[in-house]
Parts: sequence; structure tokens; C-alpha cells
Amino acid sequence: MKDDDRLPLFPDEPAPPPYVTVAKVGDIAEGQGRAFPVGRRMVAVFLNDGKYFAIDDFCPHQGASLAEGYVDDCTVACPWHHWRFSIEDGSWLDNPKIGVDKFNVRVVGQEIQVQEPPDPKIKL
Repeated sequence: MKDDDRLPLFPDEPAPPPYVTVAKVGDIAEGQGRAFPVGRRMVAVFLNDGKYFAIDDFCPHQGASLAEGYVDDCTVACPWHHWRFSIEDGSWLDNPKIGVDKFNVRVVGQEIQVQEPPDPKIKL
């Protein structure tokens, strides 16, 4: 039985959100990002040092696409006003109390998958 096939400890708990395939390995260049629709959100997926990371695509300052930003190490700089965010956890580097959402990402075979964000209207 794979980890994804395990039965929930508490059957009344909702199932975790599914993973959605957004791209194939090789579609995102090293040190770059691309934006993809996942559920009702746009998610920026980055490849850095051979690992994939996924955060909310919209900069909270004025809504620029973070996937279009400059990636340096584990940081992306907003292309409009250079707000810098960690691609590992979504924190804003100038004030870590603020940030963007981070999403689980995995590679299955040649598919890059992002876990669908829960619907903000549904309280878990």
C-alpha cells in the first residue's frame, strides 16, 4: 500500500486535496518559474537546484506574477517592485510575518504535480 492509499485515521475527516499535474519534467528551466492554474488559484512553480517549489503566483503588493520574477538561490523577486519571497515557504524576506501561500509539490514519473489548495470557503 502506497502512502497515498492509506485509509484516514479518522474516517469523518475530509480527504486531503488531490494533486494536479501541471507540467512535465523539463518544462520548467533550472532557476525559472512558470504559472499554472490549480483549482481556483494561480500557482507559481519553480525549479531550483533540481527541486521543485510551489507558491501563490500573485505578489500581495500589486498582483504581479511571481513566476515571472528573478530567481536567485531560493528567492524570487517580484518583477514589478522587487519584493523578495522565499520559494521554500512563501515568506516575504523583508518581513517574514507576511507572505504568500506555499503548496505541496511532487514529481511522479515525469509529471510535476501540485496539491490543489483547499477552497477558501471550506473551513477544515
